[in-house]
Amino acid sequence: MLSYRHSFHAGNPADVIKHLVLAEVLSYMTRKDKPFDYIDTHSGAGLFELASSDAQKTQEFEDGIGRLMHYGGSNEAIVRYLDMVKGFNEKALAYYPGSPKVAEQYLRKQDKGWFFELHPQDLPILQKNTAHKRSLRVKGEDGFKGLLGLVPPLSRRAVVLMDPPYEIKTDYQKAVNTILKAHKSFTSGTYMIWYPVVDRARIDQMEAELIVSGVRNIQLFELATSADTEERGMTASGMIVINPPYVLKDTMDSVLPELVKELAADEGAFRSIELVGE
Repeated sequence: MLSYRHSFHAGNPADVIKHLVLAEVLSYMTRKDKPFDYIDTHSGAGLFELASSDAQKTQEFEDGIGRLMHYGGSNEAIVRYLDMVKGFNEKALAYYPGSPKVAEQYLRKQDKGWFFELHPQDLPILQKNTAHKRSLRVKGEDGFKGLLGLVPPLSRRAVVLMDPPYEIKTDYQKAVNTILKAHKSFTSGTYMIWYPVVDRARIDQMEAELIVSGVRNIQLFELATSADTEERGMTASGMIVINPPYVLKDTMDSVLPELVKELAADEGAFRSIELVGE
């Protein structure tokens, strides 16, 4: 049950959209001096070496951040994201930051970061990658349960990223159920669910359940680098955001066509929709 390691997939197109959205949300949160909590339910190792045997085995980063590093456009959000990634690399692309390291770039001394990881190999690496800051707390616990124990936060401001590996098919349902429970305890938090499109019906079900949940202000941003297929493999991925920053949709409306142009293999596409209005 703990076989998934993100080191095989670091820097792929799914990471690009996930971390770009995450960076935009966290950047917005820092506009106010008031502290906030960042809760990462499935953190991984935090930082990935692209020359490692895991990353080289799949070379998925070549179709994601590897391509985008050559971006010559002027989209400000993409440029900001690339500048953040370049900050981990001296010259050539050698390292890719996972969500803990992306978040760290935006967490100030008054903010707290909570990172959950269960994998016995990734947990000590994550602990090492976050040990230099007291405000970053790593827990070797179930992130689904851990989230519910942290809301509402003392700061009364929070950003949550939930991106389970979905190896267990019940994770799709569990992700939605857990986020809805957390939202019930703390309605003003910003909640993000990352999802992979392997079986479109599962994503349709997630969306349907969120739409009828009674929760307001839900947006969805999806990047497809190839057309949906019934064959095995991920063709697209996306982020569902509850209580997004008011500027996020306009930003992603400009970002997603650019990402399709840069990263799509053939029949690329994107979705930027309001699942539920305010």
